[in-house]
Amino acid sequence: MPLDKIIAERTEELPYQELGKLLSIVAKDKSIISFGPGQPDFGPPPHVIKAAQEALNDPASSRYSSPEGSLELRQAVSEKLKKENKIDLPAENVLVTSGSCEAILLSMLTCVDPGEEVAVVDPSYINYIPCVELLNGSAISLPVVPSCNWQLLPEMVRKLIKEPKRMRAIIINTPANPTGAVYTKKTLEEIADIARDNDLMIVSDEAYEKFVFGKAKHVSIGSLNGMNDYVLTLQSFSKTYGMPGFRVGYAAGPKKVIDVMREMHLFASMCAPTLSQIAAVAALKGPQDSIRKHTIEYGKRRDFLLKRLEELGFVCDCEPEGAFYMFPKVPGKMTSVKFAHWLMKEAKVLVVPGSDFGRFGEGYVRFSYSTAMPKIEEGLDRIEKAMKKLK
Repeated sequence: MPLDKIIAERTEELPYQELGKLLSIVAKDKSIISFGPGQPDFGPPPHVIKAAQEALNDPASSRYSSPEGSLELRQAVSEKLKKENKIDLPAENVLVTSGSCEAILLSMLTCVDPGEEVAVVDPSYINYIPCVELLNGSAISLPVVPSCNWQLLPEMVRKLIKEPKRMRAIIINTPANPTGAVYTKKTLEEIADIARDNDLMIVSDEAYEKFVFGKAKHVSIGSLNGMNDYVLTLQSFSKTYGMPGFRVGYAAGPKKVIDVMREMHLFASMCAPTLSQIAAVAALKGPQDSIRKHTIEYGKRRDFLLKRLEELGFVCDCEPEGAFYMFPKVPGKMTSVKFAHWLMKEAKVLVVPGSDFGRFGEGYVRFSYSTAMPKIEEGLDRIEKAMKKLK
């Protein structure tokens, strides 16, 4: 069988990701220190683990839930959004998904037809552009630059909207991966005005909402006046509660959009794992003190990593204000991919090349400081020894 004729052409358009190759190397060589995956090094709080363990004794926990998610979890999400994010939406406007990655895909399936455009911040999370292109949409880069603290520039958005209008949505991420930027309320207000004026849906990925540092403050664009019909707010339990393996997240927004996403969900994965939803309820309703504790720890790691990288010759144009990533320039004249492979070979340290996050990420590499402090210290010591070979 000529398999090259069977495989869909859309797969040829997907951007190549170097991270997959690098992670394969790490899987085979346990001596490598990884600053790669954005995965918390802490696990779920004890009360979450206890809730999951107890649920295993209930046969219902191994059955399907409704496609939209359990009512108890959606009500808990609705209460959380109103209290913490100033977004007033009832439970029927919430869809529980298998992680926020699925929510991103379902939002694109719902809002974008083939040939239509989606504006995507560049550099940004590696899933956004592929989600658009898998559906034969067109991902339009919205470049952000360190001279503006990696903030999204509203004038750039306006410039990309052309007649006839083919743009249907804007994907934003604050706090941002990989830059650590936290969008100001002023920036979000201007983006909100553009969305209303041009009938654009804003897909706001807020997976890192709890991890902000210094004077930065997380603002949900869905909380701004007049944005109820223009914003899909996406959240995840993976980062906040150290639950990436549970695969549970959610989308909240206009009921008409959520209803269609629910139908898509039925054909995608049926529902989020029932056991994980029970654990998620416990996460939202239980003690929240671990979040503050982990945010303080990430802040310490951030300060240490920033200082050491600058001592080693890396240039960090902006201090990250949120998430748990550092995005310094590549020292010397190597591309980000070549430097990542060089560092893997010479120092046995994994970093992610900036080109994985979009074409405007070239020239940078991403360090994740969700790695435990002893590993961060050892990894930087290795990098210091390797960097001497470049001089």
